[in-house]
Amino acid sequence: MAVSIRDVANRAGVSVGTVSNVLNRPTAVAAATVERVRTAIDDLGYVRNDAARQLRAGRSATVGLIVLDAGNPFFAEVARGAEDEAAAQTLAVLLGSSDEQAERETRYLELFEEQRVRGVLLSPQAEVPETASRLQEHGIPVVLVDRHAAGSPFSSVSVDDERGGYLATRHLLDQGRRRIAFVGGQRGLSQVAGRLAGARRAVAEVAGATLEPISTAQLTVLAGREAGTAIAARAAADRPDAVFAANDLLAVGVMQALVMLGSIRIPDDIALVGYDDIDFAQSTVVPLTSVRQPARLIGSTALRLLGQLSDDPGREPEHIEFAPELVVRGSSLARSS
Repeated sequence: MAVSIRDVANRAGVSVGTVSNVLNRPTAVAAATVERVRTAIDDLGYVRNDAARQLRAGRSATVGLIVLDAGNPFFAEVARGAEDEAAAQTLAVLLGSSDEQAERETRYLELFEEQRVRGVLLSPQAEVPETASRLQEHGIPVVLVDRHAAGSPFSSVSVDDERGGYLATRHLLDQGRRRIAFVGGQRGLSQVAGRLAGARRAVAEVAGATLEPISTAQLTVLAGREAGTAIAARAAADRPDAVFAANDLLAVGVMQALVMLGSIRIPDDIALVGYDDIDFAQSTVVPLTSVRQPARLIGSTALRLLGQLSDDPGREPEHIEFAPELVVRGSSLARSS
């Protein structure tokens, strides 16, 4: 049977109100009484019911974070940034991974609503679900992460993905590449669509350059390896001379497939650029050129914005968009002579 606050009060010989003060405002209680109550808590093994306390106070000490793939180092860094900012606000972050599945995304949103979290950070897998709108209507603010949402009722923190796609592809064109493949996930994902749009804009600026979109079911190393294997199986004259991958995990998979084959050299035969600049991008077999997103800053900024919305429910939606940065390494440099 669970130990109650009344059991603690009886053991310590004080009122229930005094125990509550020790738990929440210990400076308002005499030191000797605090010590007696804490001894009773230890002896009985009492654990406070934070859920009930937060329900009474109307304020939760937790926020929810839903990402597309918790196994992606980019989202791990976003979560770290959110956790750092949450710690500064004495909050905790509950993490859920939708795996790009609408059903899982909705279930996490419903769960966070049931838990009465202070707010939710959401990287939506497609269109923002109705469940997110319902949370806001019920006083739980939602901030979109890694998704620009100007004109919507949701605040957002993102990176200019079209600009990032343009930078990556323009770099490949400047290296003399003309047959560029874009290896990306599902086109319905706004981040992928933005990067592809930027790539198309860059290619349109160079006469004779072409862009071949290659869709993948997921944004994973395995999906990249499958795409790379298919590219390698083509006749040399039919292969692209450059690949821009929608994220670094795909780029690593493409690199693995080409390197394992042994007859295709990176960057001599096929130059390669990724996106996100995750930590191990510089440690791949051929150091990977990538478009850097400030992942940790995205997470901390989104959490800070969520706190402001929680404190001021009438605050107008705010949209913060960071600029991407191209980080050039050996996988995309000009062909060796």
